[in-house]
Amino acid sequence: GVFRGLPSPLTCTRYHSLAVERKSLPACLEVTAWTDDGEIMGLRHRTLAVEGVQFHPESILTEHGHDLLQNFLEEHAK
Repeated sequence: GVFRGLPSPLTCTRYHSLAVERKSLPACLEVTAWTDDGEIMGLRHRTLAVEGVQFHPESILTEHGHDLLQNFLEEHAK
């Protein structure tokens, strides 16, 4: 996934207060990232090549953001 080889925890930047409620997730989605207080910041489909984050990997304030984007390209631009 997009977090392959990256340190955990990872400091990321978001510019909004949008959030996904864990109880609203269908079984086909798994949480891949969350904040210290439990807000969901990353999701991945369990069987399809669908993955997303709820922060800005392109921001200079996101640690290893370019690495995350490179992982995305390697995983999903086949």
